[in-house]
Parts: sequence; structure tokens; C-alpha cells
Amino acid sequence: MLLKVPMVRMGIGAACLALVGICPLRAEPVFDGLAGAWFGIGTMKPSDGPREKVRCKVAYNVTRPGRSLTLDLRCASDAYKMVLSANIEQSGTELSGNWFESEYRQGGKVYGTNRDGLIEARIEGNTVAALVTIQTKASHQSFLMEAPGSWMSEVAIELNKEAK
Repeated sequence: MLLKVPMVRMGIGAACLALVGICPLRAEPVFDGLAGAWFGIGTMKPSDGPREKVRCKVAYNVTRPGRSLTLDLRCASDAYKMVLSANIEQSGTELSGNWFESEYRQGGKVYGTNRDGLIEARIEGNTVAALVTIQTKASHQSFLMEAPGSWMSEVAIELNKEAK
């Protein structure tokens, strides 16, 4: 199946965005500081077109203190909408989990590592493969997804934690 099908196109971005919140600031409880609402903006770069602005909201729920996280992600651009859920677990420095994007009915697995506050992960689905780098500093997160050869070749987003 070619990556020109709309649901596959957004599946790449949606899968990668699932990882937006899994980077800790410290080595102790990994996910505890992420609980709550985050918001931000960024860009998506299709391989055959110009960058497009995207707006995102993410709600994180720590389900097992420090080691398990669920998220609800909603992103929109002028042309696309994504609604994503994910479950991420950490064991030692290893990360694993799954994601599902309901608008385009795409899903898959997440594999990666978390070492010294740096997430390096691979996202896989039936027709999707991407590399992701994520960093969180206090109430700010930076996310970069690169998928050379895919329809959505790059996604870059900056998120801020909503004040309580």
C-alpha cells in the first residue's frame, strides 16, 4: 500500500505525536511530572509540499506512578485532524507501548530508550516507520519526528504544560 492514502499520511504524524510526553526531566519517577494538560504548536512537513502549522492539546494520565502513562492527543491543522490515544510503559531505560489514531484508524507499536532525559524511539505500524527524539525541561517539551521516504517526512512541535 502506498503512503499516499490520507489515513496513512496522518498515521505517521499521529503515531509520532504519541511520544510527545514520555521524556522526564530527572531519572526518578519517569512520568509523574507529565500528569495534566499540555498545549502547543508546531509544523508538519509532507515530502511533496510546504510545511503546515499544527495546533495540539495533550492530556496525560499516570496510571502506575512513574512507570505507566496513557495519553489523549488532539491535533489540528487547516487540512487535517488527529485524535490519538497511547499507552507507554518504562522498564529500566527501555520504553514500549502502543498507539491508535481514531480519525484515520491507524495503530502500531512504540519502542525506545530513555537515557539521561533523552528519548530516542522508533514508531512502527503496518505502513509506518519513524524515528523520534523528545526532550522535556520543566514545563516545556520539544518533539522531532523524522520519517525519510514517508509522505510526512518531518513533524516538529513545542508544548507547554498548562498551569494549574
